[in-house]
Amino acid sequence: MVPNDVTNKNRSIAWLALGDSYTIGEGVTAEQRWPMQLATALRENGIDIADPKIVATTGWTTDELIQGIAVSNLESRYDWVSLLIGVNNQYRNRDVESFRMDFRNLLNGAKDRVGGNARRIVVLSIPDWGVTPFAAGRDRSQIAAQIDNYNRVKEAVTRECGAHYIDITDISRKAIDHETGLLVDDGLHPSGMMYSAWAERVIPVVLRDS
Repeated sequence: MVPNDVTNKNRSIAWLALGDSYTIGEGVTAEQRWPMQLATALRENGIDIADPKIVATTGWTTDELIQGIAVSNLESRYDWVSLLIGVNNQYRNRDVESFRMDFRNLLNGAKDRVGGNARRIVVLSIPDWGVTPFAAGRDRSQIAAQIDNYNRVKEAVTRECGAHYIDITDISRKAIDHETGLLVDDGLHPSGMMYSAWAERVIPVVLRDS
């Protein structure tokens, strides 16, 4: 049998970060990606964690992430898995019910990798790119409504699984003030400052359940 708590106290915590541009950190250095900032903060709190294994590519949808996982050289077990995906499903006007099915499959796969302990899975909500300069000329209110709908589905599936759901969409919407430094030069993707704010919301969950 595989125990629910797969952490071996004699080694560093292994973290698998799954997603798209928001996880790979389009436009920022590797150290500024939110999973890397999370690891740095956890070390400062006395948690021995290795650099996260990141499986993410800018533009990926849920089905593309599923394919990416299948061809990646991954361990069968991780201590924690994070999942931030869905914005490109919305951007491409994909059906939200198809997203629900894909997302449930991704969560089930993540649960297998943490030995069945869903409390070792962290799901982040989809950020709202509609507030960014990139979205100029588009229907920002429609984008916000669609993202909110996706996030309702995402939260419901996450809670059914028993995993942690962390809302960072409100942080992304602060980028409507373009002088905040929350975006990189492309006017779309988050800066290291925004990623730091996301990591700060994940830290208490990991400290509590590690």
